[in-house]
Amino acid sequence: MTDLPAELNLPPVTDPASVNWASIPSPAFVLDETRLRRNLTLIDYVQQQSGAQIIVAFKGFSMWSAFPILREYHISGATASSLNEAILAKEEMQGEVHVYAPAYSDEDFPRILELADHLVFNSFSQWERFRPQVQAARAAGKVVHIGIRINPEYAEVETDLYNPAGPFSRLGVTRREFREDLLDGIDGLHFHTLCEKDSDTLEHTLEVVERNFGEFLPRMKWVNFGGGHLMTREGYDIPRLIRVVREFREKHGVHVILEPGSAFGWQTGWLVSSVLDVVHNVKDAALLDVSVSAHMPDVLEMPYRPRILGAGDPPAEEHREAHDTPAGHPYLIGGTTCLAGDVVGEYVFEQPLKIGSRVIFDDMIHYTMVKTTFFNGVKHPDIGILRPGGAYERLKVFGYEEFKAKLS
Repeated sequence: MTDLPAELNLPPVTDPASVNWASIPSPAFVLDETRLRRNLTLIDYVQQQSGAQIIVAFKGFSMWSAFPILREYHISGATASSLNEAILAKEEMQGEVHVYAPAYSDEDFPRILELADHLVFNSFSQWERFRPQVQAARAAGKVVHIGIRINPEYAEVETDLYNPAGPFSRLGVTRREFREDLLDGIDGLHFHTLCEKDSDTLEHTLEVVERNFGEFLPRMKWVNFGGGHLMTREGYDIPRLIRVVREFREKHGVHVILEPGSAFGWQTGWLVSSVLDVVHNVKDAALLDVSVSAHMPDVLEMPYRPRILGAGDPPAEEHREAHDTPAGHPYLIGGTTCLAGDVVGEYVFEQPLKIGSRVIFDDMIHYTMVKTTFFNGVKHPDIGILRPGGAYERLKVFGYEEFKAKLS
């Protein structure tokens, strides 16, 4: 992290080399409590110094067994993208419930309205459709803040799949479609255009927001800056984030909300897997008891190459002679489903892999458990927490009943 003050004492974290990986049943998502607390210390510092309210986005991190720890660090609520997440926020997070979805159904909306403290609409047509229900709830004493999502049509996101401000985006209202005549009853604006970005991108985005929508800010009580603020990543410019938020709050007299997901779970744990078999077809391939497509979908969607503890990258093909072999022991690392592309890639290990060898994927807490599937009916990884001092607590074991419950 950049230029953190001396008084911010970030707690020490568990050294992966000290963990007895063989004692942890495989496969398993393992949250390291010490790393989570380190992130929360920093997030709470940003909250206190900037004056922003930081809530957790369930779409990136919704491991509800950890919510009591979040509350220790003044995380006052969560943002939900569906009725199910809103119920989880109410029951388990036990704070403010913020809800945004691209569209609400007639069936779900009454319950969502009942649960929500902040409710954001993606379009003015949705606001018009459900405004009578909101008005009736308010008349009956319900306190709910209503926002409209805006699309600044500006983003610095390289991957189209994750760019909500790309051409023809369905997410948010552009300036040319904005309806000032429908603002009665709306007291906030929401935008989300970042994806694991630094605070300079937020500053650039706010310049566009002010230019396109600044005339409406005097009518607003709050502005939600969305997620994508990866403030817990090494090198993130924390002082700049604090300054940018402070200046916006003071200039416009609004409450500012940030709702990151990745920042909470960033570098907080691992996916523990084991080798089931090693096969050879020109190259050696290790088959694991996890699936890339079912348990690590962002590896294929983003795409990106995860780090494996104790393994490195093979030399680039263009620098390798035909007769060369990489130092160490190279393996293609693949999952256990029938999908041909269920492969992470090639890694080089210091020791040969054999049946039962542990393969530990790093940084596998955010945007993993929230996206897993039961494709092929393969065993779903356990969920557990590594407590300070090294004790492992197995929280959840998935079996046939969870698999069956997704079908009918």
